[in-house]
Amino acid sequence: MMKRKETNMSTIYPFTALVGQNQMKLALLLNAVDPRVGGVLIQGDKGTAKSTAVRGLAKVLPMHRDGTPMKVVDLPLHCTEDRLVGTLDIERILQEGKQKFSPGILFEAHENILYVDEVNLLEDYLVDTLLDVAAMGVNRVEREGISHSHPSRFILVGTMNPEEGAIRPQLLDRFGLSVTVKAETDVALRMEVLRRRLAFEDTPQAFIESYRKDDEALRNTIESARKALPTIGVDANLLELIANISITLGVEGHRSDITLLNSSRALAALQGEPHVTMDHLKQLTPLVVSHRMKRKPFEQREFDETMLDNLWATYEGIQK
Repeated sequence: MMKRKETNMSTIYPFTALVGQNQMKLALLLNAVDPRVGGVLIQGDKGTAKSTAVRGLAKVLPMHRDGTPMKVVDLPLHCTEDRLVGTLDIERILQEGKQKFSPGILFEAHENILYVDEVNLLEDYLVDTLLDVAAMGVNRVEREGISHSHPSRFILVGTMNPEEGAIRPQLLDRFGLSVTVKAETDVALRMEVLRRRLAFEDTPQAFIESYRKDDEALRNTIESARKALPTIGVDANLLELIANISITLGVEGHRSDITLLNSSRALAALQGEPHVTMDHLKQLTPLVVSHRMKRKPFEQREFDETMLDNLWATYEGIQK
C-alpha cells in the first residue's frame, strides 16, 4: 500500500473546491462583501466543513490596501478577557505618564476574519464583549479611570455543535445570519467529497493549483461586489416588505430588518444586479430570521417558508 503524503498544516483547502453546503458558503460570502451583515453563526455536526470553509474564505478575499492578505484570527475557547481586549500597563502609566497598551485578539482581528469555534461554550461575558465590539467597530479598554480605544472591524464567524450546548437567545440575535449544516445525504455528492479530499491529501499543491482560477474568479467577484454595493437600490415596497416579514414572524427589535436589508444588497451586488428583488429576500429570509423567532420554553419552533406565503403573494401582486 502506498503511503499517503502528509498535508502541510499551512496548506488551505480551496473555498471553491467545497462540495455542497451552499447556504454556509453564501452566508460567508455576503459577510465578505459587506461586514455590516453582522457575521454568521454556523451550527452543525463535526466534520461538515465549517472550519474548512472559514479558512478557505480568507484565501479568496481581496488583499488589504497595504498588500497583505486577509487572515483568520482564532479566539481560543478558554481565552481570558485581557487576552481578548488587550491590557493597559497602569503602573507604567502612573510612573512615566506614558500610555502602554498591549494589544489583544480584537486588535489582531481588525480587518480580518475572527473565528470562534464552539462559541456556545465560550463564557457569556466574553461573548457579550465580542459582540459589542463587532457591532461598534471599536474596542475600548478601561482600567482605573484610564481608557484606550482602537478600531476593530472584522468578519465574525462563530461555529457550534447544538448537541454540546445551547446559546442564549439574546446572543443568537446578535449574529447577523445563522445557517445549519448537515452531512450530505446524496451518495454522488459524498463520493465527490471523498475524491476531492483524497486528491488534496495526496498532492495538495497540485490540487490547490487546479482551483486557482476558480478562486481568483471568486476574488474578483467579491471585489466588484464591494465596489458596487453603495449603488444597489431598494424600492420602497421592498422596504415595506422587509418590515412586514419581521412583524409577521413575531421577531422582536429591528436587527432582523437591518440585516435583511444589508444582506439582500450584498447578494444583489454579488450577482451583478442593480437592485434588490423579492427573490433576494426570499432566499435570505431563512438565514436572517430562523434564529430570531420567538420560542416558548422547550419549544422547537423553526422557520417554515409557508408562514410567509400570503405575504409573498401580496407583494408579488404589487410588483406586477
